[in-house]
Amino acid sequence: MKRFVAFVVLALLVIVPVSQAAPKKISVKPMQLLTTIGTPDEVSGAVVSGKSIIIFGTKSSKAYARAIDRTGKELWNLTLDQSAASVATSAAVDSAGDIWIAGATPLALGLNPPASTAAPVNPDNAVIPPSVFIGDLQAVTIWKVSAAGALLFTNTLPTSSVLFPTAITVDKNGASVVGIIANEKGNAGFLANVDATGAFSKLLQIGAVSTTADAVARHGDGSFTVAGSSSETLGGKKVAGLTDGILVKISKALKITTVVRSSVTKGKRIWNSASNSLLLAGEVVAGGKTESAITKFSLAYAPSWSYRFASTGPTLSASATQAFFISTGAVAQLNWNPKTPTPLLLTFDSKGLITAADSGPIGQKEVLGLLISKEFGVLALTSSTESVSIFTLLPR
Repeated sequence: MKRFVAFVVLALLVIVPVSQAAPKKISVKPMQLLTTIGTPDEVSGAVVSGKSIIIFGTKSSKAYARAIDRTGKELWNLTLDQSAASVATSAAVDSAGDIWIAGATPLALGLNPPASTAAPVNPDNAVIPPSVFIGDLQAVTIWKVSAAGALLFTNTLPTSSVLFPTAITVDKNGASVVGIIANEKGNAGFLANVDATGAFSKLLQIGAVSTTADAVARHGDGSFTVAGSSSETLGGKKVAGLTDGILVKISKALKITTVVRSSVTKGKRIWNSASNSLLLAGEVVAGGKTESAITKFSLAYAPSWSYRFASTGPTLSASATQAFFISTGAVAQLNWNPKTPTPLLLTFDSKGLITAADSGPIGQKEVLGLLISKEFGVLALTSSTESVSIFTLLPR
């Protein structure tokens, strides 16, 4: 019996330390190049409709959209607008596979030209083609395109200021566009909604002199969440850092009801991206360091989990599971410590634990898109100095 007890005690001494061993670090898999889709000054982004990838942007001062298949073969190519200048800046796909593209165009002929305004601040460093005269772009524009490449409608919302749409989201009831609108003292964020027919409601301005709207989510009760940044008081909430990341709840009646600020002492925060599940991704700049911030919020705007990673800054999120950025440092959970800035895609579980990681090639300067679809799985868009490329994930 004593021998048996001694054996059990010895076994426990051996087993317990093993169960407390540090978890094995996750290996980072390289992503696979799917295709190259254009140059950085012509491509704003891409979305997926069925088995087609729709690329959109501005070429020769004209907004365009074109579709390719998995091999890169072009399926159709469409000039969206015949104005002297136009830009297509963001897009979303509805449940029928139709593509809703947001951009900006000049005021229609016959309208009285407004007084000149200052050019808007461009905090996301979005590429505006040099041939486009930004001072003319004073109308929010929606183009709806079928999956086959037919232009279904074009609708515009004229304003008295230069503007730049940054994001669009769509559901069965319509679409929401957010962006930046200029004024004499600076720039504000804006939200503009359209119904299923494309008819615009009034434009809601968010802030007055130092605010951006960079992402938007539509909720089932008709309300909206707008994410971005602000260096001014909003909804009675004062600035805590130099620039704060903001979450703004807007009612169905287009009233601001809640403002939540994310701040860093003597630094800047911007939310670049927000999924409908409120996985937010953005950048933090403070104390000489630049980091990517990734936070999962509840619908009550309470943070469930959060990470910060050394990066070049701008970060994108998708669904409740993925975030994408240009990594510049080690990640504790991964076998990862890049010597040069490298694209890194992280996958999380429902509790915020990192479950997988994938990397792009060096030489990529910016993350441009992160898409999830049934047909293609995860697609990641990056931009180098010369080209914009789409990458897919290798099987695990």
